[in-house]
Amino acid sequence: MGFEIRKERKHAKIEEFVKKIKEVYEEAKVILKKSWEKMKKYVNRNRKEAVEYKVGDRMLLSINDLTWQIRNSKIKKLIEKFMGPYKIKKIILENTVKLELLALMKIHLVANMSRMAL
Repeated sequence: MGFEIRKERKHAKIEEFVKKIKEVYEEAKVILKKSWEKMKKYVNRNRKEAVEYKVGDRMLLSINDLTWQIRNSKIKKLIEKFMGPYKIKKIILENTVKLELLALMKIHLVANMSRMAL
């Protein structure tokens, strides 16, 4: 047909190189695993167990991010930091809940647990 099919040949140097690369890769995996375990130890030392909430629990809602129609800054200082307590209507994710809020409040019903207090 005008061309020759290449014959399979074994090259010792290429096989040695591939074997060496595989050994280096395995050593790197072991070193990475050790460093990940060390980092995990330091990251997790200050973490606390997550509190699990149930439907019907009562929570206080932080009002730090809510805007108020108050012009006098002295009065703003006297406003409480949390309002509520409000019942948990539904748990959406482990850190997101749907609250049972008043319709007059005009706030989104879904809130993150970082804005809550017991």
